[in-house]
Amino acid sequence: MLIKTKKTFESLKMLRFKIKELIEKKEFSENRRITINELADSTGINRMTLSKIINHRGYSTVTDNLDKLCTYFECNIEELVEHIPDDKLKQLEEQRIAK
Repeated sequence: MLIKTKKTFESLKMLRFKIKELIEKKEFSENRRITINELADSTGINRMTLSKIINHRGYSTVTDNLDKLCTYFECNIEELVEHIPDDKLKQLEEQRIAK
């Protein structure tokens, strides 16, 4: 089991995109709903690519997409992307396995 945990942990190194949070913040400030189609149309990023960025943990994307998202949300990269340190990932994975 320890080997499996270690192997699983090694594949988890990642950045977390905070797009859902930014969408909610923009929806609240503009008092309207924002769909993934609207986000795709406004940024020029393919809808499927946006879906993967939003829903797939550890998804990797090009910096051009990050720039487009920062422009759309009028935010800094730090507001869009969060680095998850290895020790935190290991802790989260161990908690997940224990359940």
